[in-house]
Amino acid sequence: MNHISYAYGKNHFTQDHDLQVILKHYWSDYAEHQIELQEFGEYAGREIYETVYHVDHDARPVLVSHDLDGNRIDRVRLSPAHRSVLKQIAHINRPPYEGGSWHHHYALGYLVGDPGLYCILTITGQTVYAIHKYAPQFSEWKEQLLSGEAYGATWMTESQGGSDLGANEAMATPDGDHWHLTADKYFASGAGLTDYAITTARPVGGKPGPKGLALFLMPRINRDSKLNFHIRRLKDKSATRAVPSGEAELNQSEAYLIGEANQGIYYTLENLTVSRLANTMGAMGTARKAHIEVLERVQRRKAFGNALQAYPLIRRDLTDLAVRLAGGLALSFHAIDKFDHAWDTRPPYTSDYHYARFLTHVAKNRTAEHASAMTAMVMELFGGLGFLEEYSVARWHREALITPIWEGPSNIQALDFLETIHKHHAHETYLAEFVPILEKIGTKTAKIAQYAMETALAQLADLPSEEAQWHAKHVLEQIADATQVALLYTLVPTGGKRYEKLAELYAARFILHEEYPAWAMNDREVWGIGLDA
Repeated sequence: MNHISYAYGKNHFTQDHDLQVILKHYWSDYAEHQIELQEFGEYAGREIYETVYHVDHDARPVLVSHDLDGNRIDRVRLSPAHRSVLKQIAHINRPPYEGGSWHHHYALGYLVGDPGLYCILTITGQTVYAIHKYAPQFSEWKEQLLSGEAYGATWMTESQGGSDLGANEAMATPDGDHWHLTADKYFASGAGLTDYAITTARPVGGKPGPKGLALFLMPRINRDSKLNFHIRRLKDKSATRAVPSGEAELNQSEAYLIGEANQGIYYTLENLTVSRLANTMGAMGTARKAHIEVLERVQRRKAFGNALQAYPLIRRDLTDLAVRLAGGLALSFHAIDKFDHAWDTRPPYTSDYHYARFLTHVAKNRTAEHASAMTAMVMELFGGLGFLEEYSVARWHREALITPIWEGPSNIQALDFLETIHKHHAHETYLAEFVPILEKIGTKTAKIAQYAMETALAQLADLPSEEAQWHAKHVLEQIADATQVALLYTLVPTGGKRYEKLAELYAARFILHEEYPAWAMNDREVWGIGLDA
């Protein structure tokens, strides 16, 4: 592996200066977990890194429909390395449920990086979330999921519905203490691996639209010890191959109601917040893997007599990577921090919860764009080698391309962001937090960011509904960029003046839409952290 990757064998935690600064800033228990993070960073840079490459290139999950005795089983066969790593990292879902924090879980998820592998953990964690909060009578299943003895899944998508959950046709019929579900789930992540899935269905006679959906918990094996649902096939994907994705057929499948039937859509959207935050970690984690690769490349590779890092345009590209990484990671952990303080609330929810959702949409959308752009740039910096599948770099771009799509594409994020503004006034909480921060900083750049966020939100709030939708995606991006400028400034007391420079660079590029100022070219502190001295 060390012949085809520069990142393999490195400690992905100690290599990550931004992560250390941001965790110290946001996570009060960070110091107690530093050694654990160092050990996990070592594991992520070796066993995980090699295994996800191996799975992607050589050992995709294979669906086995029948056992030797002719019994239908619909199980996936994983490579031994794949199965071993999954077992080793199952614990990262535990912290929020054992007195810890979401910072802890998401930091470890970020170090995993690979979206496919992390997806298995995320959908398992989402199943745990639903049980923990709304179906505690299934605590025995919850412990199986947390220990790595079982895997969970979230099966919402149907072929006619996609992001439009209200169009789903899944039906639920009551039968004593349980229900029977009939459905065709078209994008079933974890297919063939899942032991317990959460899924939406409409109780018979329920009202149409999303508010008529209830949320159910469905085991793979029913109470008669029979297979409870079938997997029709696995999808052939361009990336995220570590997570088997398929089509699940539910035919009178036994299931259990989670919470109250008329609250199902709210539980589902709450669960989506967990996975959208995971998406930010998968996006930025993927981008960081590519960044670790390229930092070594620009030192080793010589062109026209010098190492690549000596050239202004290479330094400009490294600056772009550094700015996006620090900004995107700060934005993600700010949203995670707000969620950590609001996740125990229940419908109809508090203003803190709606604000956490507001920030989650902002972070999910922009970090996915950062990851796609960054991994493409790293491919380019590797030249022709970057396009070859035999090396490790090309894969990171393939992996990054799922992050704008997963958990709702940018149009859905924009509409949900708009809903938090129009229905819940979450933008007022946002301005109440960020305007004083920027006023206190008081620099020219801080004033630019403040003007950008106040102007964009004021215009959006005053528009008629359809015009607001037309502009929502643009405003979502504007708010993300102004927020990242503010957050980079807030990191100065923890991380030093580098973050003030990054804030100014971010504003120049993404708010003013100018080229990065040339002073950064000779400021190695900006773009060169991680390079050899």
